[in-house]
Amino acid sequence: MSTQSFFQSELNRRAYLSYAAKGFLGVSILPWATNFPATGAGLGLNRPVNYAPKAKNVIYLYMSGGMSHLDTFDPKTSEVRGPMEQVKTKTDGLVLAETLPLTANHSDKIAVIRGLTSTKGAHEQGNYFMHTSYDKRGTIVHPSMGSWVTRLDGRFNPTLPGAVVVGTGNQHPLSGFLSTQHQPLKVGAPGKGLSNCEHKGFDEKTFNRNLNLSKKLDHAFVEKYDLAKVRSYADMYEDAVRLMRSKDLDAFDLTQETQAVRDAYGRDNFGQGVLLARRLVEKQVRFVEVQLGGWDTHNNNYERVFERCDILDQALSALLDDLHKRGILEETLVVLATEFGRTPDYNVNEGRDHYPKAFSCMLAGGGIRGGQVWGATDEEGREVVDGITQIPDFNATIAYALGLPLDEIIFSPSRRPFTLADKGQPLTQLF
Repeated sequence: MSTQSFFQSELNRRAYLSYAAKGFLGVSILPWATNFPATGAGLGLNRPVNYAPKAKNVIYLYMSGGMSHLDTFDPKTSEVRGPMEQVKTKTDGLVLAETLPLTANHSDKIAVIRGLTSTKGAHEQGNYFMHTSYDKRGTIVHPSMGSWVTRLDGRFNPTLPGAVVVGTGNQHPLSGFLSTQHQPLKVGAPGKGLSNCEHKGFDEKTFNRNLNLSKKLDHAFVEKYDLAKVRSYADMYEDAVRLMRSKDLDAFDLTQETQAVRDAYGRDNFGQGVLLARRLVEKQVRFVEVQLGGWDTHNNNYERVFERCDILDQALSALLDDLHKRGILEETLVVLATEFGRTPDYNVNEGRDHYPKAFSCMLAGGGIRGGQVWGATDEEGREVVDGITQIPDFNATIAYALGLPLDEIIFSPSRRPFTLADKGQPLTQLF
């Protein structure tokens, strides 16, 4: 057996042991298994690995458009606050804006990161950077976090997608250069369930006959052109059929929830999307992203932030409460992120403009120590003065919570090496 074949076989064995350990022991990978060389190791980053992660799944709430840090998670007492007041929490040192009164009741569960900074001041580039940790380029599309999770750590439920995105636009990078088996499933309106999952016009027997006929017709072509894109096309069909026949398909059906629960999350698309995310992680879908747009508050910032926060606050508070009561908050990492903040100064339209220099995000559950603030901005929210955190660092922290191997190299189709969160260093102090 060649050295390369031996190591490939050994890595496959280690992957099996890792999955078994996750299932039975609740750990990511056995510490004594790390003496073997990892595929493509050699960037020399030596980033830490969480060998006993509490987080199994992620609910990722993305505030598209640039959420104002000054009017949410980093309120000030100086003139830059405008008419926005503060609200105290039961946690010393953790003050939120009056826009988040329900979330303030959960201050003991959340960690606010106030030292985020970026160089991407445009929506498309900032959105892409937050989702991938890499600069947007015309020659390659990098994978988003959900696809990295399934590529490096697999699925827990083999019949459901490893990742799902709810309410996102067409700018989402999805699986990037990874194969389609790591492509997140896109869901539009969460309250309508999952469409096109029934046999319409024919029974199971007819469906199976047509499926087998399709495979026979494709067989010669697939054998002749054994290429990644051809295999991905076949994988896409197999995933679709597996999903259609999954016993857990009802996870997408929100009508199975009581009216009271649906009302608690909010009857808007975002609130129902967050409820869907909770149902999916209960079925071991690894990564669910729900997006709330409308944060580009160049005009009437005060009124528009309040309107957006009414939706966010209700859904986020209901989610934290629901996960806690169900006993799954510790194994579910809740992430709230955005591409950049807003300017401390109001413009002539009583709005705030793009401001990537300083902004805030939030983490909860998944082994995160609640009731804390990491990083700080100055008294006007213009400069990060403590705990500066780059976007790749934030994404590396999410990966660390899941026990993912940050230094494992994945090669793009052009054979360029990439790692999860680029060179970001996880904020291990938060755990």
